[in-house]
Amino acid sequence: MGSPPPPPNHSPHPPHAHRRRHPGFGLLLLLLTPLTLLTPGGCTSSVNSNTASADAPRIRVRLIPGADSITLACGVPPLYQLSNQSVSQPLNRPKNAIFTVTLTPQGWMAGNANLGGTLGTTLHLQPDHDGTVSINGTAYRGKFRFVPVGGTKFDVINELDIDSYLASVVPKEMLAGWHDEAYKAQAVVARTYALYEKQTAGLDRYWDVWPDTRSQVYGGIPAETNQSRQTVNETAGIVVAHADVSGQPKIFKAYFSSCCGGISQSATEAFGDPYIPPLSDQDVHSACRASPRFAWGPVVIDKAVLTQRFITFGQRRNRPEKNMGALDRIDIQDQNRWGRPTRFLISDNKGNKYSMTGEEFRWAVNTNATDSTLLYSSFVKIISDSSQIRFVEGHGWGHGVGMCQWCAEKRAEDGLRHEDIILAAFPTAVLVRAY
Repeated sequence: MGSPPPPPNHSPHPPHAHRRRHPGFGLLLLLLTPLTLLTPGGCTSSVNSNTASADAPRIRVRLIPGADSITLACGVPPLYQLSNQSVSQPLNRPKNAIFTVTLTPQGWMAGNANLGGTLGTTLHLQPDHDGTVSINGTAYRGKFRFVPVGGTKFDVINELDIDSYLASVVPKEMLAGWHDEAYKAQAVVARTYALYEKQTAGLDRYWDVWPDTRSQVYGGIPAETNQSRQTVNETAGIVVAHADVSGQPKIFKAYFSSCCGGISQSATEAFGDPYIPPLSDQDVHSACRASPRFAWGPVVIDKAVLTQRFITFGQRRNRPEKNMGALDRIDIQDQNRWGRPTRFLISDNKGNKYSMTGEEFRWAVNTNATDSTLLYSSFVKIISDSSQIRFVEGHGWGHGVGMCQWCAEKRAEDGLRHEDIILAAFPTAVLVRAY
């Protein structure tokens, strides 16, 4: 996808504030089952609210990267298998046991029990049934892999069917009490996003998505609600797609963010992605005005503070800003057809100038930021004073690409069905059944 993901220390946002990015963007046919074109009103499924479709793809969530140890709680002891073994065997721990799992030079340890293996051996856990195994206090569906990543550190991977995954994602990404149609729209878009990641970045690694805003926020079983399970099941198998030059529908990276502030930006402007109409910019006027971040500011930051943030941002991403001098001024370098800034120009006291896209600029300004000096979006005007930068007339929360969640809720309030909400967010797109 054009540029690397934002720095890992990016200041925290609510779950639905933004979506981070990964390399490998490009339109790709969803290679699951033949796609069936759907017309609005056709997104229904007979999947039972407690049972995922047998055809639902699996998604691999990188729950914990580089762990030294994790706490495992087992209501019922799971089966385990090492990657150098051909059969599974019961984990010899009592019911309701709580213990640590570590990787040592002598093998995997479950409490004081040595399970065997080496520093390069993956440990697989198969719970008796969903919810009987908790990782660091949270219960999850599906199964687990503990993958060595160097020395005694390991990644924890949770693999489960995508609809069970979405039942946890949707309520973490949408506010409680929002309309079912907004929840259904989120389910379809989040499904598309996850499957796109699986079919692109996931092809070259042993996991597909992060459990946070670097992908989509995932909270395991405790995050699920009756509403999320129902709305995910009622849209099971449905994704949003774009017809390429061959006329074949292909899924794309279906971005979404909290609030566009009235004007969205294209994925090309925000991230450097190849242009496609569904991810173009739009003027939705004040559709998302109910958001508490529809309008915000001013945010005032000392130039000395911003200088250090830009330098740190440049150091972490090996960009020219790592060598910049003291900040002199910031200007809007370009904007889209609706007037939303899309590129910024930073000038230092040495006469050097640094150009950033709106999202790069937001990430840079927010490096090590506190809540009081946080830019909610790059949809903002800038006033350069002698010692401070004032960010005024701010609008929106997040990158503003794709589906605006507050717009989705407003359209649901106005009586639009989820199909129409999705198609309004992604111009020229179509809805298709992937499984």
